[in-house]
Amino acid sequence: MSAATATSALTVRDPWALVPSLGNLDAYISAVNRLPLLTVEEESAAARSLRDQGDLEAAGRLVLSHLRLVVSISRQYLGYGLPQGDLIQEGNVGLMKAVKRFDPDQGVRLVSYAMHWIKAEIHEYILKNWRMVKVATTKAQRKLFFNLRSMKQALKAGHSDADSHRTSLSEAEVAHVARELNVKPEEVLEMETRLSGGDVALEAPTDDEGESFAPIAYLADDQHEPTQVLEARTRDHLAGDGILHALDALDPRSRRIVEERWLKVNDDASGGMTLHELAAEYGVSAERIRQIEVAAMKKMRKALETA
Repeated sequence: MSAATATSALTVRDPWALVPSLGNLDAYISAVNRLPLLTVEEESAAARSLRDQGDLEAAGRLVLSHLRLVVSISRQYLGYGLPQGDLIQEGNVGLMKAVKRFDPDQGVRLVSYAMHWIKAEIHEYILKNWRMVKVATTKAQRKLFFNLRSMKQALKAGHSDADSHRTSLSEAEVAHVARELNVKPEEVLEMETRLSGGDVALEAPTDDEGESFAPIAYLADDQHEPTQVLEARTRDHLAGDGILHALDALDPRSRRIVEERWLKVNDDASGGMTLHELAAEYGVSAERIRQIEVAAMKKMRKALETA
């Protein structure tokens, strides 16, 4: 492609048509790498046209010519386990912000100015999506987050084979990292712990065998759950005033049978009287005592329903 053809390719009415909207990531990267770069004069002219006249076609030319920069920067963050396509997408957002704020009269090229905005958007995306729980909130923690991994790799590279397999930092290494990044050693240790800890799914796997071992099974706090509170109050009421109300609905003989059979506990833990002992006391059969007990329990259940 000649220089004239390259320049005209960036001055089409819809420059974004040059970048495929469909296809895989490799096709996108191949397409943006074929887009020509702007000269210093072309870049300054497009930036002034955007700044002074709000020319969106000029903005498109500036963005298109720097898409390959976003792809290059995104490769630096592949170690965080996030899709490169998402990193590129966030980086493109940063690029567009840079183009909007770029002032060609400051004496710097857009490539130098845009790197800050591209990295800022990618950093924010990683911090929000790398873990469910944020690992870095302050400016110092963010700096530590994005430098600790590379510094650990550099330190391991300088060790012997025996020491290179260690996953944690030694005290001397922690002190070295703290000095280099101007943070406290305990902050380095805390960040290393955050980075080494993996995410844990709260819910169990699809098979039923793992349900009882999933965190959701033992982390849930039912103590203050509204339904559980109401059920506990109802249960306490029925076990106290409710039982007394139900007993008052019985005749003296039925009440004594129920109390002896269900509510009385002797000091020797032998419980109340047996059916035969109650039968002998009232001069009836044990079966009759059982029938009275069954009828009394039914009557108590009805009384408890209205208690």
